[in-house]
Amino acid sequence: MSLTTARSGRRRPRDYPSGVTSEQTPTTSDSTDPRPRRLTYAAALAGLEGIALAAGGLWMLVEGLTGDPDDRGSAVTGGITLVVLALLPLLAARGLLLRRGWSRGPAVITQIMALPVAYTLLQADSVAIPAGIALAVVAVAALVLLINPETTRALGIRGPGGVQGDQK
Repeated sequence: MSLTTARSGRRRPRDYPSGVTSEQTPTTSDSTDPRPRRLTYAAALAGLEGIALAAGGLWMLVEGLTGDPDDRGSAVTGGITLVVLALLPLLAARGLLLRRGWSRGPAVITQIMALPVAYTLLQADSVAIPAGIALAVVAVAALVLLINPETTRALGIRGPGGVQGDQK
């Protein structure tokens, strides 16, 4: 199979050995099956984290604008940052519920970012320790649910060599 044409000499891809398709949104046979509970639970945990981030950001923003913070600019900037960061797990949760393969990456990234935050909260000598425990439990549980082979199959994610899920 030649990649060049005889007349123009241009490169023209014909068949993709890695299983890449030219379809915009390839259909999977699993899309008609009911959504696995693991996937629903992972979406719920990601959504919960997104809601918590948004609520914390809005609280910081309101306190920064109406309260008497030490540094109003930092409080407002922190609040806006948290609200914007909340979009990542919220969009990932929506994608997981709709069984979009792209959504697992942002969901996994959110959980990985939550682990150092949980560790930092656990190092505090305050009421932040229970929040650190809760965040660590949610992040680890969500990671386990997200890397589960059933979740991988339901999202239509292919492994190396174009193998679907854990089927080899």
